[in-house]
Amino acid sequence: MGDSYDSGLNDMLRYDRAMETRAHRVVVLALAGLLPFELGIPHRIFGRALGADGRPLYEILTCGLAPGPVPTDADFAIHVEHGPELLATADTVVVPASYELGPVHSEGRLTPELVAALAHIRPGTRLVSICTGGYVLAAAGFLDGRRATTHWASAEHFQRTFPAVLVDPGVLYTDDGDVLTSAGVAAGIDLCLHIVRRDHGVAVANDVARRTVVPPHREGGQAQFIARPVPQPQRSATGAARAWVLDRLHEPLLLTDLARQEAVSVRTFTRRFREESGLSPGEWIVGQRVERARALLEQTDLPMEHVAREAGFGTAQSLRKHVQAALGVSPTAYRRTFRETAPGATLPSPDGTSVGAGSVH
Repeated sequence: MGDSYDSGLNDMLRYDRAMETRAHRVVVLALAGLLPFELGIPHRIFGRALGADGRPLYEILTCGLAPGPVPTDADFAIHVEHGPELLATADTVVVPASYELGPVHSEGRLTPELVAALAHIRPGTRLVSICTGGYVLAAAGFLDGRRATTHWASAEHFQRTFPAVLVDPGVLYTDDGDVLTSAGVAAGIDLCLHIVRRDHGVAVANDVARRTVVPPHREGGQAQFIARPVPQPQRSATGAARAWVLDRLHEPLLLTDLARQEAVSVRTFTRRFREESGLSPGEWIVGQRVERARALLEQTDLPMEHVAREAGFGTAQSLRKHVQAALGVSPTAYRRTFRETAPGATLPSPDGTSVGAGSVH
């Protein structure tokens, strides 16, 4: 009996070690009429995420409603090796858009084949949609009472079709814990990078972005991509000011100083900034300061007061408030989760000064 017990215990230990070391499995559901570009986004972004030892952090697999060819919206089909049973093994399921979903788009109903496929998903699996792939998640009831988005051109119809969903049409993506949705097509890149950043931290996500030659974080929401009667200027009207800010995040920043960089009034600058980024100057600056704080928390052992000054928040209390609001965790908890470099490592940074009265918050 002792030998049998020891053997069983060893098997359990081997299983636990395998579970600890195996990559997070992402299964992409390929539906008829899909966009090949969208299908490739999870493979490209998650596939480039590597651990400190160089091992892949994700395993990405594709399944269909049945193994075999899946027609796309292009002049070619793709061949899928796996059927829907693969969904039962997923840690994360990604549903890209499809233009042949029929009743799902028009009436919010799933086909029997799609209902049967989604039934394989285990409770607790993280669910992700790209563009109008959110229709599938909503029709299955996964988005009821949850915040979600979709392509701006479909947002009104999406809300009418699924009134129980809290549709936010102005953002590039939403994160509601275990359910995440993105706006149109390329916003799937933003969402997948966000997931990598959430899972493994800024450094890993930035490395993926560099390898993919895309920005690690795009500013603003969908409003900047909606057609307007008046064409937008070819040159950014606030780019010089933003570059100036990024070199001075640790300093007090006034709207008058930002407007001066573009030689316009504060009112004109604020209007142009919101048109270009979808955010107020203050909101954008807070977001950049949070990103600076994240990098410092991940890559240095600086005390919280020092991190606060370097990031431009002035005090540890202000740092804690803004990090908690943006990330849902305290700075201490974030550092504990994502600190990866050797103790004592520091980032070069300018001398920090506290935020003074009249600064932009």
